[in-house]
Amino acid sequence: MTTRTVVTRIRDRARSAPKGVAMREKRLGIWREITWADYWDTVLDVGHALLALGVRPGDRVSVQSENRPEWLFLDIATVAVRAITVGLYPTNPTAETAYLLSHSGSCLHLAEDQEQVDKALGVEDVPRLRTIVYVEPRGLSPYDDPRLMTWTRLLELGREHRAAHPGAVETLVDAAEPGDVMTLVYTSGTTGPPKGAMLTIGNAEFALETVLERSPFAHPPPGPRDLTLSYLPLCHVAERVLTTWYNAGAGTQVNFAESIETVPQNLREVQPSLFFAVPRIWEKLLATTRIKLDSATWAKRRYAAFWLRRADRLGARLAATGGRHTLGTRLAYAVGWVLFYRALRDRLGLRRVRHASSGAAPIAPEVLQFFMGIGVPMHELYGMTENTAIATANRPGRVRLGTVGEIHDGTEVRLDDTTGEILTRHAAVFAGYWQDPEATERAISADGWLHTGDVGEWVDGTHLRITDRMKDIIITAGGKNVAPSEIENALKASPFVKEAVVVGDGRKYLTALIGIELDTVGAWAQQQRLGFTTYRDLAEKAEVRALVQGIVDDVNSRHNPVEQIKHFRMLPKELDHEDGELTATQKVKRSAIDAMFHDLVEDMYVAGREGAA
Repeated sequence: MTTRTVVTRIRDRARSAPKGVAMREKRLGIWREITWADYWDTVLDVGHALLALGVRPGDRVSVQSENRPEWLFLDIATVAVRAITVGLYPTNPTAETAYLLSHSGSCLHLAEDQEQVDKALGVEDVPRLRTIVYVEPRGLSPYDDPRLMTWTRLLELGREHRAAHPGAVETLVDAAEPGDVMTLVYTSGTTGPPKGAMLTIGNAEFALETVLERSPFAHPPPGPRDLTLSYLPLCHVAERVLTTWYNAGAGTQVNFAESIETVPQNLREVQPSLFFAVPRIWEKLLATTRIKLDSATWAKRRYAAFWLRRADRLGARLAATGGRHTLGTRLAYAVGWVLFYRALRDRLGLRRVRHASSGAAPIAPEVLQFFMGIGVPMHELYGMTENTAIATANRPGRVRLGTVGEIHDGTEVRLDDTTGEILTRHAAVFAGYWQDPEATERAISADGWLHTGDVGEWVDGTHLRITDRMKDIIITAGGKNVAPSEIENALKASPFVKEAVVVGDGRKYLTALIGIELDTVGAWAQQQRLGFTTYRDLAEKAEVRALVQGIVDDVNSRHNPVEQIKHFRMLPKELDHEDGELTATQKVKRSAIDAMFHDLVEDMYVAGREGAA
């Protein structure tokens, strides 16, 4: 019996609905459709090309590209020939690219354009890397490295091999087994070099069956009428599930954003029905709303303020009912929809969203409540690379703000009796870390429990609340345990704050490094007729510091004294992945921040001692 995989799911859709639209991409300003028949035909061509180039079961094939159809074509073709896909972030600098290509032992690499090709060519000590395929030819005509091949030539090679060896790819597809490793997903590496999590065909199938059949995250479950926008990096497990696997499993139509910069515009064009975003995106959408409303005329500002106050109250009432409308909230929202919320959601690109979700990092409940208030059905969820993103989720009508929801059907989640660490066990727990048996042994217990590294607690005995990462918990000099992420998220709920890093391990009190949101603070400064030139110049203004002080005071008022920020300093620059301050998933590398801004941190504690004196 043939094992069901994402590959067979796509093949089946190509047979049952060949003219159905699988995905769309925008070229020269026009959205172009790719049918299921086109999708499967291209996968076969690419799969045959891989065989022609000597790719064999178990070999690694890597991709370093923005989201685009070629990413999916190569990914699915790689799985079809029983090889292993390795995703790299387009933002990975050359040093990280070198590590990932070397560690994975990639034999074929897709580099989207000249920038990515230069990274791959700059890598040494990767003897297995025989072929580098590129999609965008601009600037590459002078290059003469024998490993280089255009995407067009790859397809030609595939068609030649397909004609000479018909059925070769299908034979491998039918031979697939649940234990086959289908992808290496490298972790973000906040505390060391990235580790390659091995996800199997069985892991992916269990994840799909869970969210689409056993424990549907939306009602009705996702289907061919649903539209999604693909914009988060496909090498991250969340986007791979949402773009590639949901597309194969539920038939959802994928629409590729042109770039991360055009996401707001593409959102308005596509108006997806299912939308997932990390907290940073939700915070940015909220900040953008505030900027546009603040720059409107006096009358429009007053009008918007009235409806947003009503949205705050409506969001609070919905939060109290788990997201279920009462007759009163339904009537209140119906009026608001006609007079304000429909236009606002249309401008945000969220008019048709029937299920919105946030994950990958904690988010302030205030942000979720805002979107619930304007009618966006928000659901926070929880999962990680090592459990194929399957753990808990808030379900429609049973939402608890501040939690990541209930356990998925068919899975196990418990808290360690001593540490409170969240443990998960089910068939989507990964096969281990690539070439790292010691790390695998630390991550998975002998009886199959995955150690997530997150600390949590139960709310009402049903919903899971994440306190923080175990490694990030601050223990003050007085012995008090403090979860910094809750404080940081409360600060970042302000549209004026982009980054907040709470410090205080082993110290008498907490301090914070705060980075401003350039767009919103810049707009505010213009309204105040406050001139500035650079990010640093703006952040150092006394007026901006006073603005941030007000935000800190507000957050402090909601926390007990030991959890209050006694001093803060403004970050002099925007944190950046290439500077080593953020991971590729935009998570703060606390050790790097402590080293880079050590003088700022020490200054806050010197100020505290002087104040006490």
